[in-house]
Amino acid sequence: MGERFWFLRRPVQLALDIAVLCGAFFLAYLLRFDFEIGEYYFDNALNQLPFVVFVQFVALFLVGTYSIIWRYVSLDDIRAFLKAALISAVILILIRLLVSNEQFARWQVPLSIILIDTGLAFAGLLTLRLLRRFAYEFGEKRTFQNGKRRFKPTATLFVGAGRVGALAVRDILGRADAELDVKGFIDDDRRKKGGSVGGIKVLGTTDDLARLVGELSVEQVVIAFDKAQGKDIRRVIDICREIPVRTQIVPSLHEIIHGRVQVSRIRDVQIEDLLGREAVRLDDENLHELLNGKIVMVTGAGGSIGSELVRQITGFNPKLLLLVERNEYVLFQIERELSKNFLQINFIPLIADIGDEPRMREIFAEYKPSVVFHAAAHKHVPLMEKNPTEAIKNNVLATKTIGELAGEAGVKNFVLISTDKAVNPTSVMGASKRIAEIVLQNLNRIYATNYVAVRFGNVLGSAGSVVPIFREQILKGEAITITDKEMTRYFMTIPEASQLVLQAGALGKGGEIFILDMGKPVKILDLAEDMIRLSGLEPYEDIDIIFTGIRGGEKLFEELEITGENLLKTTHPKIFIGKIATYSGEEVGNIVSNFRQAVEENNAAKIRRLLNHFLPEAKISEEKQKMLAAKAAPSESLIANQSSALEI
Repeated sequence: MGERFWFLRRPVQLALDIAVLCGAFFLAYLLRFDFEIGEYYFDNALNQLPFVVFVQFVALFLVGTYSIIWRYVSLDDIRAFLKAALISAVILILIRLLVSNEQFARWQVPLSIILIDTGLAFAGLLTLRLLRRFAYEFGEKRTFQNGKRRFKPTATLFVGAGRVGALAVRDILGRADAELDVKGFIDDDRRKKGGSVGGIKVLGTTDDLARLVGELSVEQVVIAFDKAQGKDIRRVIDICREIPVRTQIVPSLHEIIHGRVQVSRIRDVQIEDLLGREAVRLDDENLHELLNGKIVMVTGAGGSIGSELVRQITGFNPKLLLLVERNEYVLFQIERELSKNFLQINFIPLIADIGDEPRMREIFAEYKPSVVFHAAAHKHVPLMEKNPTEAIKNNVLATKTIGELAGEAGVKNFVLISTDKAVNPTSVMGASKRIAEIVLQNLNRIYATNYVAVRFGNVLGSAGSVVPIFREQILKGEAITITDKEMTRYFMTIPEASQLVLQAGALGKGGEIFILDMGKPVKILDLAEDMIRLSGLEPYEDIDIIFTGIRGGEKLFEELEITGENLLKTTHPKIFIGKIATYSGEEVGNIVSNFRQAVEENNAAKIRRLLNHFLPEAKISEEKQKMLAAKAAPSESLIANQSSALEI
């Protein structure tokens, strides 16, 4: 039934609202005249009542208050009622002050009555709805408790009495099936001590945590920070480990806002939480200019970075999203997610290989994208050491193909996802991405398109990366394997990396290689030990750690050229421009020609020699790689799509 006929679906609500509005109007007259209304004013009130109630109903309808479901009414809905109150009061006041026609005289309500009635009427309507919510929740809880008399909720303390903590507790207290008994809040802001949030008291700071756990028989502690950095979460976990008491965490605001979880979906602390950094601040104005109302293409759209780019882009209302991916399964997954969670977004899933020039030319011609984010690539270091031909074919030649097509099609912005492994590369993968950057900078001289590249390090949780591998080993009870105890890597969360890629794309004027501030490098050994402890186990006791030796192409320490004179600042504090030497058009043509010939010959040894030759900074060990290639020769043609993992 259409929204215009809401009154047919909610007759009880309509009747109660009419009763409240009528009662408020007469009460306003009674208050105005000290409960002694003369016959003249009583007749006036009777004449004015239908008109006043009509105006108030129109205001309520205009602001959409009748689309609010009573049992879910919240403080946020007060805005709608305040708007309706303001609209109705303004209409009545204007009629009182500006209309002189005698025909409308009987509808001219005294100003004092208008003000008193507006306050009483809309306060009454809100009270009615809050009572309805209270009755619903009380009845639901009684029904649930009668059905589960043996149910015993878990005694819980919340660390963080801010926005996230308040949202989580409100949601939990409003659920009949809530399994938590919230004993109180802990917050290190001493000004909050003794206060209450959502009816739950702030009992102390983290210094009081051990005492309160014992006194209140607390069984678990839930971390609910608004802007949690890894060090803050780690400190609370360390305190809880000493007590000991179980620790969980409320999802980040990013996860909640993007509809992936409910605020009450409390989960175990993950390694991403411990390594989390300060939230990224985006220049929304620049991003709206880049994406709003535009046709945007994402290659490798089903991969870890590609799919997160897609999610982030949806927030800027693109005209159309083109999801280009050659892996059918991951494309199906992101298509399904968009269909479920982003109903307002127009998108088209396109199965295509970026190296297939006829297919990609067809896509550019048909859809005419104005922005391209090129995330499709082979990014697994050891696999590319064994399959250098595929690395060059996909990372270099296919990038050149799609870059040229973008230029010919008049694409305005083209963003290449690169890697820190392109800095002084020791691996085929890193060197191939450096060549891709060189090719891109040359295309920027040829076409009007703004071509930029964005370098960053490892992405937590990306497909095939170290975190899911460690997680799988822990679940199976196997020893964790690490190549070297001194190995370090830069890490970012997938959302942070994707947001900064978008921001860099908006900042780019063409030809830049942007470098993201990755923070401090993390020792892989520390990462493994943290993951074991977060699983409730002890390193070297429950789960062993084995060192296997560095694999072909790997470095102990990755580089981002994030220091001193190698960088230029941008308007964003986490994005820099690398001062990196460019190649002439003739040199780039020679590079591409040689690599194309080596790929056609399937000559892995020649590819390694060419990488060392064309990249003076490269240090790719040809002898060692020849040996690896000989062992892995049969697997050359078996490479699966590795469209989005940044590997260690």
